[in-house]
Amino acid sequence: MFDRLRSLDLPSDDFAIYGSGPLAIRQMIDDPTDLDVICRGPAWDRVRELGFSKLLEDGTLIYEIDNGRLTFGNSWAIGDFDVDALIDDAESIDGLPFVRLEHVIAYKRLRGSARDVSHLELLERSGLL
Repeated sequence: MFDRLRSLDLPSDDFAIYGSGPLAIRQMIDDPTDLDVICRGPAWDRVRELGFSKLLEDGTLIYEIDNGRLTFGNSWAIGDFDVDALIDDAESIDGLPFVRLEHVIAYKRLRGSARDVSHLELLERSGLL
């Protein structure tokens, strides 16, 4: 999925991978079922041209590519996160921007799904939490 994301040629200053992506790139989890990406400006415009729109139950508008394997949003549905700050502060790994782990951890704590809890336990066992 990372290669597929690279193939979209999004401007790297206008998006960052979040959710499970920062764990997957560090090989802490197996390949995630999908890749969640926050974006703004030119990256958001490009995704809107390429993807299919979907309105989530909470009213968040996202765009999906490859049957939802790549999911793009211009907001973070849970919590009060500044998307611009998350993108500006992203760390580059293998040529892609990733939301920093501390923000992913805060999001996973708020969201609290079973998968998030297992990821948090994994982070704790690895000493990153």
